[in-house]
Amino acid sequence: MIPSRHMSRRAPLVFIMAAGLGTRMKSDLPKVLHRVAGRPMIHWVVTAARAAGAGRVVAILGHKADDVKAALDASFGAGAVDVALQTEQRGTGHAVQCALPAVAEEADDQVVVILTGDAPLLASERIAELVTACEASPAGMALLSTVPPRPMPYGRLVRDAGGKLERIVEHSDATEAQRRLPDTNAGFYAIKLGHLRKDLQALRADNAKGELYLTDLVAHAAARGGATAIDAPFSEVAGINDRVDLAAVETAARRRINEAWMRAGVTMVDPATTYIDADVGPLGKDVWLAANVCLRGRTALGDGVRIDLGSVLTDVQVGEHVHIKPHSVLTETQLGQRVEVGPFTHCRPGSRIDEGARLGNFVETKQTHLMAGAKANHLAYLGDASIGAKANIGAGTITCNYDGFRKHRTTIEAGAFIGSDSQLVAPVTVGRDAFVAAGTTVTKDVPRGALALTRVKQVNVDEWADRFRESNAVHKKDGH
Repeated sequence: MIPSRHMSRRAPLVFIMAAGLGTRMKSDLPKVLHRVAGRPMIHWVVTAARAAGAGRVVAILGHKADDVKAALDASFGAGAVDVALQTEQRGTGHAVQCALPAVAEEADDQVVVILTGDAPLLASERIAELVTACEASPAGMALLSTVPPRPMPYGRLVRDAGGKLERIVEHSDATEAQRRLPDTNAGFYAIKLGHLRKDLQALRADNAKGELYLTDLVAHAAARGGATAIDAPFSEVAGINDRVDLAAVETAARRRINEAWMRAGVTMVDPATTYIDADVGPLGKDVWLAANVCLRGRTALGDGVRIDLGSVLTDVQVGEHVHIKPHSVLTETQLGQRVEVGPFTHCRPGSRIDEGARLGNFVETKQTHLMAGAKANHLAYLGDASIGAKANIGAGTITCNYDGFRKHRTTIEAGAFIGSDSQLVAPVTVGRDAFVAAGTTVTKDVPRGALALTRVKQVNVDEWADRFRESNAVHKKDGH
């Protein structure tokens, strides 16, 4: 939350324009639902508005409005973000006109902040600055301006000889001289609701695009003494129009996230190839991340965790001093303290690995609980299983959990030893301290302390190998 000294006397209203088709994204997904560091881009904007103290947030939706509303409800709770519909695309001024009925009961002196839903890097501090500047402005209006690093088709800020902001000229309507003006419109505004109501009624579509421009409000503000323009870095206000823009903003967001975590005590061998979603955390002290590590969703790491090259964790809770070795993939999994996982381990949803347990190379788990000190060091599939404390799972062990229609559970009690290349046909229980001999197929419960053994009797044929080699040597000599 931004400190109160940055806030309006009353919580501002926030409009988020998110009705556009986003045709340049060339996607079936609404533009504002494309993800940046794991979050839909509109989620970033709502979060920033709330952090700046917004009293109400109204999302102005159009294209696939139901999908966008469903995403907002999933992120923030049903109805937490109000929705206004812009069913016909007639420009930014028309979009804000569509939102006015949602705030019909609000007072004229209330500040309205107008944001775009495709600029996820806007900081809450900048929104608070807008509100403060609007409160202080004689015109009751403030906006953000920016200087792009390269020529871009943005509206230009036109000032009089004394520096007062007179109007914004859209790129399509600007002269060549106006297009050379350095200050461009970033597309974010704060205005008193009373002025907004009056000025929106006066908008006219007499421009190259035949649309109602929100930027025309600046000319109305000039008659009241002039809107206040606040400089903002382009990297913060850059919008997303296509996949190239999306990639650039994604890179900037991840750099911001990584720098914050490194300052908090996380080591990254190669920050440029370390991918941490915005909702990840907390990450403990002395966490060590190798190159190409991905932390997704709501993953959290305890102190002293080490994650090696190429591992991917999604919604994973990791205890202290865990070592995840290279190229392991974990999803919706819980790891206790001092667990070792990998290399090349796959923990699927519902896996729980307790303190001191070990999963080795090419072990896969799903809906499985390994209790303290249990180990499966290589080449095993453990699905729908409970593995007791200090049990040992040999190489090649498989829990046969699916009969083609239903899933069944396997229970391996504490201290049990499962020999290599064993199959446990669920539902089945291997009792405490029992042994299952290598190569055994277990189809019924094994009592505590017993040995389960299912093998065909071995037969040795004396001197067979020598005769086989001699016979084949003759065939090879004869050319057969």
